Amino acid sequence: MIDQLLQYDKELFLYLNNLGSTTFDGLWLVITNKLTFIPLYAILLYLIYKKLGWKVLLLLILVVAAMITFTDQITNVFKDSFQRPRPCRTEGLEDLMRYIAPRCGKYGFFSGHSSNSMAVAVFTGLLLKPYYKYLVFILLFWSAMVAYSRIYVGVHYPLDIICGMAFGALSGFIFYKLQWYLRSRFIS
Repeated sequence: MIDQLLQYDKELFLYLNNLGSTTFDGLWLVITNKLTFIPLYAILLYLIYKKLGWKVLLLLILVVAAMITFTDQITNVFKDSFQRPRPCRTEGLEDLMRYIAPRCGKYGFFSGHSSNSMAVAVFTGLLLKPYYKYLVFILLFWSAMVAYSRIYVGVHYPLDIICGMAFGALSGFIFYKLQWYLRSRFIS
């Protein structure tokens, strides 16, 4: 059963990855780059400051740093435990796929980009929902674009992405609840 699931995952990867074209490669390389979204993070920090003040902002910076560290480290534990090779490191796929990423890590289950972007999207979307009710949908769309970019550039299978997004959503929700506890305890 697991072998069949992994085979379907490989087939879906090849289909989605081969939808790409050289016309859009540059766009997806920009989307997959972690540094691309620094302006987005700056805007989110500004919105938090504007609506919640500098004390809450400072606390939330610490909470988000802990959330990203937690999510990233759990991702690494999964990668080292499952040791599922990335598509770009899978024998027999080289001639069937498009690989345009600047580098290819060793293991891919599950995607750190997907888990981290989804954690930020859920956390920030829930936090700012009372003030900007559609922001959560914009952030979820952004996270999905980051996730798909990992398939497009050839470094993750769809299952890596789906599990990464699910873990990121759970992590974002848990840290969202944690920030409420910390705010009620330390900021009046």
